[in-house]
Amino acid sequence: MEKGIPIYDIAAFEEYKNTGILVSRFGPYSRQHAHLHSAHRHSFYHLVYFTEGKGSQTIDFKNYPVQPGLIYFMTPGQVHSWSFEGAVDGYIINFSEDYFHSFLFNPLYLENFGFFDGLSEAVVLLLPDPTRDKVSTLFEEILLEGKNAAAFNADLVRILILQIFIQVARTSSLEQQALKGSYNQTLLRNFKKLIEENFVQLRFPKQYAEILYITPNHLNALCNDLLGISAGQLIRDRVVLEAKRLLINMEFSVAEISVRLAFSDPSYFIKFFKKYAGVTPDRFRKQNNSHTTT
Repeated sequence: MEKGIPIYDIAAFEEYKNTGILVSRFGPYSRQHAHLHSAHRHSFYHLVYFTEGKGSQTIDFKNYPVQPGLIYFMTPGQVHSWSFEGAVDGYIINFSEDYFHSFLFNPLYLENFGFFDGLSEAVVLLLPDPTRDKVSTLFEEILLEGKNAAAFNADLVRILILQIFIQVARTSSLEQQALKGSYNQTLLRNFKKLIEENFVQLRFPKQYAEILYITPNHLNALCNDLLGISAGQLIRDRVVLEAKRLLINMEFSVAEISVRLAFSDPSYFIKFFKKYAGVTPDRFRKQNNSHTTT
């Protein structure tokens, strides 16, 4: 395991009756896996719904509060840590990347939910009271299925989890829900996917626009309309995020990271990072190493 930031696989956790998934009340899970309070990554999907407690958490170096009614969603590879004030409870679900593949005809179905895009501020949501009751009931049903040997158990668990996703998604504005099925939203989703696959090699909007068969101006207008930022900023943000993830790993020098991210030389990488992250790579590394070791 690399120093600085461990990566955990779903196989490292006790399974919840069915392969590829763990479901638990959050209190016991948090106490049993205290090492997960420090910065770490998952190779699986991860969501937590808080019903009690307070504190803070960090997801990809952004801080969010912990409070009752808050639910968050994480995709594989994101960096995460918790800092609680007193006892905390709720529910947790971890599931593998292929958990729904054999169940859903469309293996990309989860991409319909904005809270699973990994880059959106919508990964952390405070649910309204009526939705909280519905979501808590669904979690309880899933936990009961963990004690049930009846037929179709695995399928029912998947259905109940999808119901949670849909209930949470319905808390979004009607406008955003309508956009989900639109051409522009599909185009934006494809652009984000291309960035995820190519951000090291492709750094300019015109390169992505060519792949998407649209003009750079169209791509930029699309991002401004739907996200409030330019296409170039979306690409740069992904590069900066990866740089931050690599800087947490003390085995990599700044020069090695600049090579991994295809910068022409370390000095250019340092200037780029300072401009868009607000601090130098060394300063960011010192700040976050002291934070994650406390």
